[in-house]
Amino acid sequence: MPDETKAIELRNVTKIYRKSHFFKTTAFRGVDNLSLSVEKGVIYCLLGLNGAGKTTTVKLILNLIFPLTGEILVMGRPVGAETKKKIGYVSESPYFFPYLTGFELLDLMGILSGMSKKVRRERIGELMGFLSISNFVNKKIKEYSKGMQQRLLLAQALLHDPEILIMDEPYSGLDPVGISEMREYILKLNSAGKTIFMTSHIIAEAEKIAVRCGILKKGKLVKEFPVVKGSLESEFLQAVKEG
Repeated sequence: MPDETKAIELRNVTKIYRKSHFFKTTAFRGVDNLSLSVEKGVIYCLLGLNGAGKTTTVKLILNLIFPLTGEILVMGRPVGAETKKKIGYVSESPYFFPYLTGFELLDLMGILSGMSKKVRRERIGELMGFLSISNFVNKKIKEYSKGMQQRLLLAQALLHDPEILIMDEPYSGLDPVGISEMREYILKLNSAGKTIFMTSHIIAEAEKIAVRCGILKKGKLVKEFPVVKGSLESEFLQAVKEG
């Protein structure tokens, strides 16, 4: 039977990228023999400097790219079409259709997910209230601020009511008010039972909400530990400076 106490599990996962330039091919490891597990119902933050392998890890879990070796499980099952239904994804660099309204985008995402019109309307209404987007959801997305875009992105990730929310740098580009609002949404979603797996390089924010952290360096998991308030910055700096 699948072990559903673990929302996400990576076992000895390696991903190699290859680049060709002037007839020469070079290879480098996006992640290197990576093993980690995320217990169901927690907030787990994967930390690392730019280029450490955080986004590669996210794409592997989402089954957007494939490992050279190793195994990836979601709710105890190998990643694939069925496990994707359990995941909502908030991208660091999303692309929006600028001439759609926010409502039109959410409705389109609902159609693509196979939701009936009645269910789509009910779910969009719930998210409009939860994320306080009612005052701009009928505006063209090209008019949105970064904070508005991030809330709309979160709404589309939650549309199908996933068990797991994967967030790649959710605070990217947000001002202090936007960061505070995003933090509160994450905490509320976790309180409602959702597992949150997020990447970040903003140590102070990770420390405020994460239960457990892992630190990546050059594709390797160099440290994994429960978060103790007031210690995360020193743990991170020590991990990335060593070696």
